[in-house]
Amino acid sequence: MNHAEFLNLPPLLSAGGTVRLPGSKSISNRVLLLAALSNGVTVVRDLLRSDDTDRMLEGLQTLGVSVESLGNNAYKVTGCGGNFPVKDAELFLGNAGTAFRPLTAALALAGGSYQLSGVARMHERPIGDLVDALRQLGANIDCLGNDGFPPLQIHPAKLAGDTAQVRGNVSSQFLTALLMALPLLGRTVTVDVVGELISKPYIEITLAMMARFGVTVQRNGWQSFTVTAGSCYVSPGEIYVEGDASSASYFLAAGAIGGGPVRVLGVGSASVQGDVKFSDELAKMGAVISMGENWIEATAPADGKLKAIELDCNHIPDAAMTLAVAALYAEGTTTLRNIASWRVKETDRIHAMATELRKVGALVEEGEDFIRITPTTVGYPLLATGCSIDTYDDHRMAMCFSLAAFGNGIRINDPRCVGKTFPDYFAEFSKVTQSVPVIAIDGPSASGKGTVAQRVASELGFHYLDSGALYRLLATAAMRDGVALDDESELADLASRMKVVFKGEQIWLDGALVGDELRGEACASGASKVASLHQVRAALLAKQRDFRKAPGLVTDGRDMGSVVFPDAALKIFLTASAQIRAERRYKQLKEKGMDANIADLLQDIRARDERDTQRSAAPLQQYPDASLLDTTALDVDQAVKFVLAGYSCKAP
Repeated sequence: MNHAEFLNLPPLLSAGGTVRLPGSKSISNRVLLLAALSNGVTVVRDLLRSDDTDRMLEGLQTLGVSVESLGNNAYKVTGCGGNFPVKDAELFLGNAGTAFRPLTAALALAGGSYQLSGVARMHERPIGDLVDALRQLGANIDCLGNDGFPPLQIHPAKLAGDTAQVRGNVSSQFLTALLMALPLLGRTVTVDVVGELISKPYIEITLAMMARFGVTVQRNGWQSFTVTAGSCYVSPGEIYVEGDASSASYFLAAGAIGGGPVRVLGVGSASVQGDVKFSDELAKMGAVISMGENWIEATAPADGKLKAIELDCNHIPDAAMTLAVAALYAEGTTTLRNIASWRVKETDRIHAMATELRKVGALVEEGEDFIRITPTTVGYPLLATGCSIDTYDDHRMAMCFSLAAFGNGIRINDPRCVGKTFPDYFAEFSKVTQSVPVIAIDGPSASGKGTVAQRVASELGFHYLDSGALYRLLATAAMRDGVALDDESELADLASRMKVVFKGEQIWLDGALVGDELRGEACASGASKVASLHQVRAALLAKQRDFRKAPGLVTDGRDMGSVVFPDAALKIFLTASAQIRAERRYKQLKEKGMDANIADLLQDIRARDERDTQRSAAPLQQYPDASLLDTTALDVDQAVKFVLAGYSCKAP
């Protein structure tokens, strides 16, 4: 799937399949730094390739550490034993907190002059608690901008002191950075945690990785941590990176919302990552969860309905974001607490999440350390449709809100931000999700496509859209308002403003019921004229796509399968000879008690065919992926059977 400034996700109907997860960002950057600080050579396998790990790899190479790519996401790192070869360097670390914080601590204790900077958002993310703790150990660090924030200048220092204190309620990355750097001092040092330690599972990851490299940290609960004299990192030779448990949450939630089962490979009961506990919380919402050592699987509740929960999220701070979006599909009000750390991440995630959830129709209350979500409708479709979700240059916002496409299409702005941790996310997401199916029946005027489409929709229980009616309605509105049928700008503005409601065979335009005048020749001729205008077609595009709702849509027109729904499950080009079409139109008009002349109708149909095939905006033509259905010698029943047979072969 190509990434652009935005990505339109179609309305999703269901989910099922298997996904192999990329490596964990948290583990990848910890392992890279520990391998660099070790004595010996380490082969790191299944490393996550993403913006964050790229910044760490670039940083280590700038510091003179030998890093060699072995292919297949494997790297050979030759450790420097904590003595970086380059003693004076400038490092740009983007928005990679898992690179910036640990490198700050390691370089502050390694001896040397280093300047660390990042993107504008990184310079808004607090680092003062880590800097203060390092200064207690004798580090010499200047904040070059605002006090307590990057960019930083690290100077050589005479390191002293055997204790440091760090607040635990801002970011666990500060404690992680300190612990990983302490063996560089060569003496016994204790770090005391002031207040409650948040995101404890990430500290568990740090301790487990340090142990793999030969350093065991003594701990007193979550209050203090001690690294003893003589501790030094030794390469384990080879180490594999687990799949990313936070990334697993999006696919597991998709299985719970979209039916499932969806299985993720790379994490499971043997994982060291705390975010595997996300599956426990999803189970509390009613999802059916199963698990092995290296896999987790999620299926929707038996009744298909998720239930709201109230949860302290300290143990799954990142994956809890996924629960916030899953709450859109749950009965009741979901409250997520103890998430103050969201405010100092890639963006203020509490505010960002609240803002975007409101766009899709949720009632949201936000506090300093909590968010409360109540869907205005249970299940999907949601209240709001066709929303554009802003992602705030935050990978987790983009991935979380892909789930909001269930039931309704959604636009993800700046989808490329997922490159921070999961560059192929949307491609993998599309493999395990099935969009609401569309049957697109295109063809010339009076070919009978509308009659066939309505019958097919009725047979399948799908929604129906007569796209031509939108253009006839626009022509009607234009004649009503005195807008010339060649005034492209005014027509496009009118198209975007007009309110259309379809109920069965009845149509309302701006609150007024429209009758047989829509089938009159004057209206049909006007519709053909306005439909040839680029701005008009663009203005009506979103209106047409909004008709795509579960369980499916059958639509007819001129460009349904080529422009409006290029991903349609089945595309039909339905036609008939001009003579037969004129006779059918004549019969249709006579049955409605309207005057008609076959010769005039035939002339009009031929003129319209010429106009429709020659126009520059979506010309009438059979596209290569559309099946031809010539109904010249067929009745309606035969045509309907042809379409239904075609769909049965393609239906998921």
